[in-house]
Amino acid sequence: MGGGPQPPRQKPFVGFDRRELNTILNLYGRKVASGEWRDYAMDFLKDRALFSIYKRASERPLYVIEKNPRLRNRQGQYMVTIEDGRVLKRGHELDTVLRVLELAVVR
Repeated sequence: MGGGPQPPRQKPFVGFDRRELNTILNLYGRKVASGEWRDYAMDFLKDRALFSIYKRASERPLYVIEKNPRLRNRQGQYMVTIEDGRVLKRGHELDTVLRVLELAVVR
């Protein structure tokens, strides 16, 4: 017999673990130091996590690093998209997917 109201359940969300975030922030730090990137935003949604990278804070993101665990067994849970929404790279390993940004030249 439960006494009193049950606390509301928090909806689960997808996030980056410490290793993933470390990998992303290492790349981000190098690109900031070289003057290519200036700002970022993180969004944690029910089905995916997003790390958006900006040249200027008022623009649309140059790149979005996405983690979508539902795609883990298909084309891979990691994806990098460009400003217009096109997929630059996707795969199972974050390090491999982020290599496309190591070589990217800001327009």
